Amino acid sequence: MNSLNWFIARHYLRAGRGRGLLSLITWIALGGVTLGVAALITVISVMSGMQEELRSKILESTPHLYVLEYNTSLQVKDYEIVVDTILSMDGVEGAAPFAMSNVTLVLEGGEYSQPAYLFGVDIDTLAVPATEMERQIVEGGLDLRLPESGLPPLLMGSVLADRMGIYPGDTMVVMSMENLKQDVFGGFQPTLRQFQVTGTFTTGMYEYDLANIYTTLPDAQELLGLAESDASGIGVRLTDETKATELGAQLGQRLGYPYSVQSWIERNRALFSALQLEKIALGVIVFLIVLVAAFNIVSTLVMVVSDRTREIGILRTMGMTEKGIMRVFMIQGVWIGVIGTAAGTTMGVAISWALERFELIKIPGDVYFVDHLPATMDPVTIALIVVASVLVSFGATVYPARQASRLQPVDAIRHG
Repeated sequence: MNSLNWFIARHYLRAGRGRGLLSLITWIALGGVTLGVAALITVISVMSGMQEELRSKILESTPHLYVLEYNTSLQVKDYEIVVDTILSMDGVEGAAPFAMSNVTLVLEGGEYSQPAYLFGVDIDTLAVPATEMERQIVEGGLDLRLPESGLPPLLMGSVLADRMGIYPGDTMVVMSMENLKQDVFGGFQPTLRQFQVTGTFTTGMYEYDLANIYTTLPDAQELLGLAESDASGIGVRLTDETKATELGAQLGQRLGYPYSVQSWIERNRALFSALQLEKIALGVIVFLIVLVAAFNIVSTLVMVVSDRTREIGILRTMGMTEKGIMRVFMIQGVWIGVIGTAAGTTMGVAISWALERFELIKIPGDVYFVDHLPATMDPVTIALIVVASVLVSFGATVYPARQASRLQPVDAIRHG
Protein backbone atom coordinates (compact mmCIF):
# COMPACT_ATOMS: atom_id res chain seq x y z
CA MET A 1 0.00 0.00 0.00
CA ASN A 2 1.91 3.02 -1.31
CA SER A 3 1.54 6.75 -0.89
CA LEU A 4 -0.39 7.00 -4.18
CA ASN A 5 -3.26 4.97 -2.70
CA TRP A 6 -3.39 7.29 0.32
CA PHE A 7 -3.29 10.40 -1.87
CA ILE A 8 -6.13 9.22 -4.13
CA ALA A 9 -8.22 8.05 -1.16
CA ARG A 10 -7.90 11.44 0.51
CA HIS A 11 -8.73 13.17 -2.77
CA TYR A 12 -11.90 11.10 -3.22
CA LEU A 13 -13.12 11.99 0.25
CA ARG A 14 -13.16 15.67 -0.63
CA ALA A 15 -16.27 17.28 -2.09
CA GLY A 16 -16.15 18.15 -5.75
CA ARG A 17 -15.67 21.88 -5.24
CA GLY A 18 -14.96 22.22 -1.51
CA ARG A 19 -11.24 21.77 -1.41
CA GLY A 20 -10.08 20.61 1.98
CA LEU A 21 -13.65 19.86 3.16
CA LEU A 22 -15.25 16.47 3.48
CA SER A 23 -18.46 15.94 1.59
CA LEU A 24 -21.73 16.07 3.50
CA ILE A 25 -22.30 12.34 3.19
CA THR A 26 -18.82 11.66 4.55
CA TRP A 27 -19.49 13.93 7.51
CA ILE A 28 -22.73 12.03 8.19
CA ALA A 29 -20.91 8.69 8.12
CA LEU A 30 -18.16 10.06 10.35
CA GLY A 31 -20.70 11.48 12.78
CA GLY A 32 -22.58 8.18 12.88
CA VAL A 33 -19.47 6.26 13.91
CA THR A 34 -18.57 8.93 16.47
CA LEU A 35 -22.00 8.96 18.11
CA GLY A 36 -22.28 5.18 18.03
CA VAL A 37 -18.94 4.60 19.74
CA ALA A 38 -19.54 7.40 22.27
CA ALA A 39 -22.99 6.05 23.14
CA LEU A 40 -21.70 2.50 23.46
CA ILE A 41 -18.84 3.48 25.79
CA THR A 42 -21.15 5.67 27.89
CA VAL A 43 -23.87 3.03 28.24
CA ILE A 44 -21.43 0.24 29.13
CA SER A 45 -19.63 2.52 31.60
CA VAL A 46 -22.90 3.53 33.27
CA MET A 47 -24.09 -0.07 33.60
CA SER A 48 -20.68 -1.11 34.95
CA GLY A 49 -20.87 1.82 37.36
CA MET A 50 -24.29 0.70 38.56
CA GLN A 51 -22.97 -2.79 39.19
CA GLU A 52 -19.86 -1.55 40.98
CA GLU A 53 -21.80 0.98 43.07
CA LEU A 54 -24.35 -1.61 44.07
CA ARG A 55 -21.64 -4.14 44.87
CA SER A 56 -19.75 -1.61 46.99
CA LYS A 57 -22.82 -0.58 48.97
CA ILE A 58 -23.86 -4.18 49.58
CA LEU A 59 -20.39 -5.11 50.84
CA GLU A 60 -20.34 -2.08 53.15
CA SER A 61 -23.64 -3.04 54.71
CA THR A 62 -23.68 -6.85 54.82
CA PRO A 63 -21.35 -9.70 55.82
CA HIS A 64 -19.54 -11.65 53.10
CA LEU A 65 -20.98 -14.93 54.38
CA TYR A 66 -24.10 -15.79 56.38
CA VAL A 67 -24.13 -18.91 58.55
CA LEU A 68 -27.63 -20.08 59.51
CA GLU A 69 -28.95 -23.18 61.24
CA TYR A 70 -31.95 -25.21 60.14
CA ASN A 71 -34.02 -26.09 63.19
CA THR A 72 -37.51 -25.48 64.53
CA SER A 73 -36.56 -22.04 65.87
CA LEU A 74 -34.28 -21.05 62.95
CA GLN A 75 -31.64 -20.01 65.48
CA VAL A 76 -27.95 -20.80 65.83
CA LYS A 77 -27.54 -22.50 69.19
CA ASP A 78 -24.30 -22.05 71.17
CA TYR A 79 -22.88 -19.73 68.54
CA GLU A 80 -19.48 -19.40 70.22
CA ILE A 81 -18.56 -22.95 69.18
CA VAL A 82 -19.52 -22.21 65.58
CA VAL A 83 -17.62 -18.90 65.62
CA ASP A 84 -14.46 -20.65 66.80
CA THR A 85 -14.76 -23.15 63.94
CA ILE A 86 -15.21 -20.34 61.42
CA LEU A 87 -12.24 -18.34 62.71
CA SER A 88 -9.97 -21.38 62.33
CA MET A 89 -10.37 -21.26 58.55
CA ASP A 90 -7.87 -19.53 56.27
CA GLY A 91 -9.21 -16.44 54.51
CA VAL A 92 -11.55 -15.47 57.35
CA GLU A 93 -10.99 -12.01 58.80
CA GLY A 94 -13.70 -12.05 61.41
CA ALA A 95 -16.93 -13.70 62.52
CA ALA A 96 -19.66 -12.60 64.90
CA PRO A 97 -23.23 -13.51 65.79
CA PHE A 98 -26.17 -11.33 64.90
CA ALA A 99 -29.86 -11.23 65.70
CA MET A 100 -32.38 -10.04 63.16
CA SER A 101 -36.14 -9.78 62.89
CA ASN A 102 -38.99 -7.74 61.48
CA VAL A 103 -40.21 -5.21 64.03
CA THR A 104 -42.51 -2.21 64.21
CA LEU A 105 -41.33 1.21 65.37
CA VAL A 106 -43.86 3.24 67.32
CA LEU A 107 -43.46 6.91 68.24
CA GLU A 108 -44.17 8.00 71.79
CA GLY A 109 -47.93 8.27 72.13
CA GLY A 110 -48.52 5.73 69.37
CA GLU A 111 -49.59 8.33 66.79
CA TYR A 112 -47.31 6.90 64.10
CA SER A 113 -45.74 3.49 63.40
CA GLN A 114 -43.38 2.17 60.75
CA PRO A 115 -42.14 -1.36 59.94
CA ALA A 116 -38.38 -1.92 60.12
CA TYR A 117 -35.75 -4.65 60.06
CA LEU A 118 -33.83 -4.94 63.32
CA PHE A 119 -30.23 -6.13 63.51
CA GLY A 120 -28.54 -6.87 66.80
CA VAL A 121 -24.78 -6.67 66.24
CA ASP A 122 -21.42 -6.61 67.95
CA ILE A 123 -19.61 -3.57 66.51
CA ASP A 124 -16.29 -4.64 68.02
CA THR A 125 -15.91 -7.42 65.43
CA LEU A 126 -15.12 -7.30 61.72
CA ALA A 127 -17.88 -9.55 60.50
CA VAL A 128 -21.04 -7.57 61.06
CA PRO A 129 -22.62 -4.85 58.92
CA ALA A 130 -22.08 -2.14 61.54
CA THR A 131 -18.30 -2.29 61.15
CA GLU A 132 -18.48 -0.38 57.86
CA MET A 133 -20.80 2.33 59.16
CA GLU A 134 -18.35 4.84 60.55
CA ARG A 135 -18.22 6.61 57.17
CA GLN A 136 -22.01 6.34 56.76
CA ILE A 137 -23.07 8.18 59.90
CA VAL A 138 -25.13 11.28 59.10
CA GLU A 139 -26.01 12.45 62.61
CA GLY A 140 -24.90 11.30 66.03
CA GLY A 141 -22.20 8.64 66.07
CA LEU A 142 -21.44 4.96 65.86
CA ASP A 143 -22.02 4.43 69.54
CA LEU A 144 -24.16 1.53 70.69
CA ARG A 145 -23.11 1.79 74.30
CA LEU A 146 -25.76 2.42 76.89
CA PRO A 147 -26.94 6.07 76.66
CA GLU A 148 -27.11 8.25 79.78
CA SER A 149 -30.85 7.72 79.83
CA GLY A 150 -30.25 4.02 80.52
CA LEU A 151 -32.34 3.05 77.48
CA PRO A 152 -30.93 0.62 74.92
CA PRO A 153 -29.33 2.39 71.91
CA LEU A 154 -30.57 2.39 68.33
CA LEU A 155 -29.04 3.37 64.97
CA MET A 156 -31.55 4.23 62.22
CA GLY A 157 -31.37 4.57 58.46
CA SER A 158 -31.53 8.24 57.44
CA VAL A 159 -34.57 7.81 55.18
CA LEU A 160 -36.46 6.02 57.93
CA ALA A 161 -35.51 8.69 60.46
CA ASP A 162 -36.63 11.49 58.12
CA ARG A 163 -39.92 9.76 57.45
CA MET A 164 -40.63 9.41 61.16
CA GLY A 165 -39.21 12.81 62.11
CA ILE A 166 -36.64 11.24 64.43
CA TYR A 167 -33.34 12.82 65.53
CA PRO A 168 -30.47 11.54 67.70
CA GLY A 169 -31.55 11.67 71.33
CA ASP A 170 -35.21 10.93 70.59
CA THR A 171 -36.86 7.84 72.02
CA MET A 172 -39.27 5.35 70.49
CA VAL A 173 -40.88 2.00 71.17
CA VAL A 174 -39.81 -1.11 69.25
CA MET A 175 -42.47 -3.82 69.01
CA SER A 176 -41.60 -7.44 68.20
CA MET A 177 -43.93 -10.33 67.42
CA GLU A 178 -41.11 -12.87 67.86
CA ASN A 179 -41.41 -13.00 71.65
CA LEU A 180 -45.13 -13.09 72.38
CA LYS A 181 -46.17 -13.01 76.02
CA GLN A 182 -49.39 -14.34 77.45
CA ASP A 183 -51.57 -11.88 79.32
CA VAL A 184 -53.95 -12.50 82.20
CA PHE A 185 -56.83 -13.11 79.80
CA GLY A 186 -55.03 -15.94 78.00
CA GLY A 187 -54.21 -13.87 74.94
CA PHE A 188 -50.78 -13.13 73.55
CA GLN A 189 -49.18 -9.71 73.45
CA PRO A 190 -46.14 -8.53 71.47
CA THR A 191 -42.97 -7.52 73.27
CA LEU A 192 -42.54 -3.75 73.60
CA ARG A 193 -39.32 -2.02 74.57
CA GLN A 194 -38.25 1.61 74.56
CA PHE A 195 -35.04 2.59 72.74
CA GLN A 196 -33.08 5.83 72.37
CA VAL A 197 -31.78 6.83 68.94
CA THR A 198 -28.02 7.49 69.13
CA GLY A 199 -27.40 8.19 65.43
CA THR A 200 -28.57 7.88 61.85
CA PHE A 201 -26.70 6.46 58.87
CA THR A 202 -26.94 6.47 55.09
CA THR A 203 -25.62 3.66 52.92
CA GLY A 204 -26.84 5.12 49.63
CA MET A 205 -29.08 2.06 49.26
CA TYR A 206 -32.62 3.36 49.56
CA GLU A 207 -34.08 0.07 50.78
CA TYR A 208 -31.45 -0.25 53.51
CA ASP A 209 -31.79 3.37 54.63
CA LEU A 210 -35.57 3.04 54.74
CA ALA A 211 -35.83 -0.24 56.64
CA ASN A 212 -32.68 -1.09 58.62
CA ILE A 213 -32.07 -0.31 62.29
CA TYR A 214 -29.24 -1.54 64.53
CA THR A 215 -28.85 -2.16 68.22
CA THR A 216 -26.54 -4.23 70.42
CA LEU A 217 -26.74 -8.00 70.30
CA PRO A 218 -27.77 -8.38 73.98
CA ASP A 219 -30.59 -5.84 73.58
CA ALA A 220 -31.83 -7.57 70.44
CA GLN A 221 -31.66 -10.97 72.14
CA GLU A 222 -33.77 -9.67 75.01
CA LEU A 223 -36.34 -8.12 72.68
CA LEU A 224 -36.60 -11.23 70.49
CA GLY A 225 -36.54 -13.72 73.34
CA LEU A 226 -33.21 -15.30 72.40
CA ALA A 227 -30.96 -16.98 74.93
CA GLU A 228 -27.60 -15.33 75.61
CA SER A 229 -25.80 -18.14 73.75
CA ASP A 230 -28.16 -18.08 70.74
CA ALA A 231 -28.34 -15.88 67.65
CA SER A 232 -30.25 -15.62 64.39
CA GLY A 233 -27.06 -16.29 62.46
CA ILE A 234 -23.36 -15.60 62.19
CA GLY A 235 -21.87 -13.00 59.89
CA VAL A 236 -18.45 -13.69 58.39
CA ARG A 237 -16.08 -11.16 56.86
CA LEU A 238 -13.37 -12.45 54.51
CA THR A 239 -9.98 -11.08 53.53
CA ASP A 240 -11.08 -11.35 49.88
CA GLU A 241 -14.79 -10.95 49.20
CA THR A 242 -14.44 -12.26 45.64
CA LYS A 243 -13.76 -15.74 47.07
CA ALA A 244 -17.00 -15.78 49.04
CA THR A 245 -18.60 -18.56 46.99
CA GLU A 246 -15.54 -20.82 47.20
CA LEU A 247 -14.92 -20.27 50.92
CA GLY A 248 -18.63 -20.52 51.64
CA ALA A 249 -18.72 -24.00 50.11
CA GLN A 250 -15.68 -25.06 52.15
CA LEU A 251 -17.21 -23.68 55.34
CA GLY A 252 -20.50 -25.45 54.63
CA GLN A 253 -18.68 -28.77 54.29
CA ARG A 254 -16.76 -28.20 57.51
CA LEU A 255 -19.82 -27.25 59.57
CA GLY A 256 -22.11 -29.86 58.01
CA TYR A 257 -25.81 -30.32 58.73
CA PRO A 258 -27.86 -28.51 60.07
CA TYR A 259 -25.85 -25.42 59.11
CA SER A 260 -26.29 -23.50 55.88
CA VAL A 261 -23.80 -21.01 54.44
CA GLN A 262 -24.81 -18.29 51.97
CA SER A 263 -22.47 -15.81 50.32
CA TRP A 264 -23.29 -12.20 49.57
CA ILE A 265 -23.14 -13.16 45.89
CA GLU A 266 -25.81 -15.85 46.28
CA ARG A 267 -28.10 -13.61 48.31
CA ASN A 268 -27.96 -10.92 45.62
CA ARG A 269 -27.65 -13.16 42.55
CA ALA A 270 -31.01 -12.18 41.07
CA LEU A 271 -30.22 -8.48 41.34
CA PHE A 272 -26.77 -8.75 39.74
CA SER A 273 -28.09 -11.09 37.03
CA ALA A 274 -30.78 -8.56 36.14
CA LEU A 275 -28.19 -5.77 35.92
CA GLN A 276 -25.89 -7.92 33.77
CA LEU A 277 -28.75 -8.83 31.43
CA GLU A 278 -29.73 -5.18 31.15
CA LYS A 279 -26.11 -4.25 30.44
CA ILE A 280 -25.89 -6.80 27.62
CA ALA A 281 -29.26 -5.82 26.15
CA LEU A 282 -28.45 -2.10 26.14
CA GLY A 283 -25.00 -2.82 24.72
CA VAL A 284 -26.48 -4.78 21.82
CA ILE A 285 -29.08 -2.09 21.14
CA VAL A 286 -26.53 0.71 21.14
CA PHE A 287 -24.12 -1.34 19.01
CA LEU A 288 -26.79 -1.20 16.32
CA ILE A 289 -25.96 2.50 16.04
CA VAL A 290 -22.43 1.51 15.03
CA LEU A 291 -23.86 -0.90 12.46
CA VAL A 292 -26.06 1.86 11.06
CA ALA A 293 -22.96 4.03 10.83
CA ALA A 294 -21.28 1.19 8.93
CA PHE A 295 -24.10 1.26 6.38
CA ASN A 296 -23.49 4.99 6.08
CA ILE A 297 -19.89 4.17 5.19
CA VAL A 298 -21.14 1.74 2.54
CA SER A 299 -23.45 4.36 1.06
CA THR A 300 -20.66 6.95 1.16
CA LEU A 301 -18.26 4.76 -0.77
CA VAL A 302 -20.94 3.67 -3.24
CA MET A 303 -21.65 7.32 -4.00
CA VAL A 304 -17.92 8.02 -4.36
CA VAL A 305 -17.61 5.12 -6.80
CA SER A 306 -20.56 6.47 -8.77
CA ASP A 307 -19.13 10.01 -8.84
CA ARG A 308 -15.59 8.89 -9.67
CA THR A 309 -16.37 6.19 -12.24
CA ARG A 310 -14.59 8.02 -15.06
CA GLU A 311 -11.53 8.71 -12.91
CA ILE A 312 -11.42 5.04 -11.87
CA GLY A 313 -11.41 4.06 -15.55
CA ILE A 314 -8.54 6.47 -16.25
CA LEU A 315 -6.55 5.07 -13.31
CA ARG A 316 -7.05 1.55 -14.66
CA THR A 317 -5.84 2.54 -18.14
CA MET A 318 -2.78 4.13 -16.53
CA GLY A 319 -1.87 0.79 -14.99
CA MET A 320 -3.46 0.71 -11.53
CA THR A 321 -4.47 -2.85 -10.65
CA GLU A 322 -7.80 -4.05 -9.26
CA LYS A 323 -6.15 -4.51 -5.86
CA GLY A 324 -4.89 -0.95 -6.04
CA ILE A 325 -8.42 0.34 -6.65
CA MET A 326 -9.71 -1.79 -3.76
CA ARG A 327 -7.05 -0.38 -1.46
CA VAL A 328 -8.07 3.18 -2.33
CA PHE A 329 -11.66 2.64 -1.24
CA MET A 330 -10.76 0.51 1.75
CA ILE A 331 -8.48 3.31 2.95
CA GLN A 332 -11.41 5.72 2.72
CA GLY A 333 -13.71 3.50 4.78
CA VAL A 334 -11.08 2.66 7.37
CA TRP A 335 -10.12 6.33 7.61
CA ILE A 336 -13.74 7.25 8.39
CA GLY A 337 -13.92 4.40 10.91
CA VAL A 338 -10.65 5.23 12.66
CA ILE A 339 -11.31 8.98 12.90
CA GLY A 340 -14.91 8.40 14.00
CA THR A 341 -13.86 5.79 16.54
CA ALA A 342 -11.15 8.05 17.96
CA ALA A 343 -13.58 10.96 18.27
CA GLY A 344 -16.28 8.71 19.73
CA THR A 345 -13.89 7.20 22.24
CA THR A 346 -12.79 10.64 23.37
CA MET A 347 -16.39 11.79 23.69
CA GLY A 348 -17.53 8.62 25.48
CA VAL A 349 -14.65 8.71 27.96
CA ALA A 350 -15.25 12.42 28.63
CA ILE A 351 -18.99 11.90 29.24
CA SER A 352 -18.38 8.89 31.49
CA TRP A 353 -15.76 10.79 33.49
CA ALA A 354 -18.07 13.79 33.91
CA LEU A 355 -20.96 11.57 35.03
CA GLU A 356 -18.84 9.98 37.75
CA ARG A 357 -16.89 13.08 38.77
CA PHE A 358 -19.74 15.60 39.01
CA GLU A 359 -22.75 13.27 39.53
CA LEU A 360 -24.52 15.14 36.73
CA ILE A 361 -27.66 13.01 36.48
CA LYS A 362 -29.72 12.42 39.60
CA ILE A 363 -32.03 9.40 39.69
CA PRO A 364 -34.65 8.23 42.23
CA GLY A 365 -32.89 6.15 44.87
CA ASP A 366 -36.04 4.21 45.73
CA VAL A 367 -36.00 2.73 42.21
CA TYR A 368 -32.33 2.31 41.33
CA PHE A 369 -30.66 1.84 44.76
CA VAL A 370 -28.35 4.79 44.03
CA ASP A 371 -29.15 8.51 43.88
CA HIS A 372 -27.09 9.42 40.82
CA LEU A 373 -25.98 7.86 37.55
CA PRO A 374 -22.50 6.40 38.19
CA ALA A 375 -19.96 5.40 35.55
CA THR A 376 -16.99 3.05 35.78
CA MET A 377 -14.66 2.82 32.78
CA ASP A 378 -12.90 -0.45 32.03
CA PRO A 379 -9.88 -0.06 29.71
CA VAL A 380 -10.30 -3.61 28.37
CA THR A 381 -13.95 -3.02 27.48
CA ILE A 382 -13.14 0.30 25.81
CA ALA A 383 -10.35 -1.38 23.82
CA LEU A 384 -12.77 -4.08 22.65
CA ILE A 385 -15.28 -1.43 21.56
CA VAL A 386 -12.56 0.41 19.62
CA VAL A 387 -11.38 -2.76 17.87
CA ALA A 388 -14.95 -3.84 17.06
CA SER A 389 -15.79 -0.43 15.63
CA VAL A 390 -12.71 -0.36 13.39
CA LEU A 391 -13.37 -3.93 12.20
CA VAL A 392 -17.00 -3.12 11.40
CA SER A 393 -15.86 -0.04 9.49
CA PHE A 394 -13.33 -2.13 7.58
CA GLY A 395 -15.99 -4.73 6.76
CA ALA A 396 -18.23 -1.99 5.40
CA THR A 397 -15.61 -1.14 2.75
CA VAL A 398 -15.47 -4.59 1.15
CA TYR A 399 -18.56 -4.37 -1.07
CA PRO A 400 -18.04 -0.88 -2.58
CA ALA A 401 -14.29 -1.52 -2.94
CA ARG A 402 -14.93 -4.74 -4.88
CA GLN A 403 -17.49 -2.99 -7.07
CA ALA A 404 -15.00 -0.25 -7.88
CA SER A 405 -12.22 -2.71 -8.70
CA ARG A 406 -14.44 -4.65 -11.11
CA LEU A 407 -15.21 -1.64 -13.31
CA GLN A 408 -13.93 -2.17 -16.85
CA PRO A 409 -11.68 0.73 -17.91
CA VAL A 410 -13.37 1.36 -21.28
CA ASP A 411 -16.92 1.18 -19.88
CA ALA A 412 -15.96 3.35 -16.92
CA ILE A 413 -14.55 6.09 -19.17
CA ARG A 414 -17.46 5.87 -21.59
CA HIS A 415 -20.22 6.00 -18.97
CA GLY A 416 -18.41 8.00 -16.28
